Amino acid sequence: MSTASHVIGKSPVRGKLIRWALLAAALAYVGILLIAPFAGIVYTAFREGLAVIGETFSQPDVRHAYQLTGVITLTTVIITTTLGLLTAYVLVRHDFPGRRFMNAMVELPLAVSPVTVGLMAVLIFGRGAILEPFFSARGIQVIFALPSMVIVTIFICIPFVIREVGPVLEELGTAEEEAARTLGADAWQTFFRVTLPNVRWGLAYGTALATARALGEIGAVLIVSGALQGQTETATLYILRALEERQEAQGYIVALSLAAISIFLLIGIETLKHGRSKEAT
Repeated sequence: MSTASHVIGKSPVRGKLIRWALLAAALAYVGILLIAPFAGIVYTAFREGLAVIGETFSQPDVRHAYQLTGVITLTTVIITTTLGLLTAYVLVRHDFPGRRFMNAMVELPLAVSPVTVGLMAVLIFGRGAILEPFFSARGIQVIFALPSMVIVTIFICIPFVIREVGPVLEELGTAEEEAARTLGADAWQTFFRVTLPNVRWGLAYGTALATARALGEIGAVLIVSGALQGQTETATLYILRALEERQEAQGYIVALSLAAISIFLLIGIETLKHGRSKEAT
């Protein structure tokens, strides 16, 4: 009896120790791999003073890099959000030949190196490639121009919306959609009035992740853009050039700004979601 009481008395203490150990390991992981590098970027960016911020953003190359990054990101997000939502709906709600293959292909951009994606684009659209005569005859330059940069970024960002929306659709089931059809709603009315509102937070997360990925893409874009200064140089490519030219402060300031956009975007979505959850309860 005393032995059992002794064991029972120790169990809560041991459980607390395990929980604290796991918490410490998680905090150490986040601190070492995420917070410490971010703090290093902040220190390097501002160690030469705040004047370097104005100098950096006043450079024409930097402004053009931001503008080009914005165009690529906006185009990518619009396309991946729209087509990603529809693709997730088709994969979850419909059964058709090749569904498993299509479901596996959605994961391909996560498995393939961005550099490989860039090389694939060169083989398809580059000089002497399959589609090069078609676009050349119409005066459209794909490689070393904006179209190829958008194409590879879209390819890399495809999975994020699909993989955020798909599980939400599976969890929701089809009961509400079937009820809407029973009440006379057609397919589009059911989609926009029932399905879309129910998956809005999964869609928001997927869009945020796609935005962050598009902002930070460098490997594939480097291959297809040629990194022409002031022409096809995105913000990430500017960072690479700045570090190569030992302009560390300027490079880290641009890197910090891109990271801040992604962080604030995710925090904003999480805050809105939490606020809506509290209102619902």
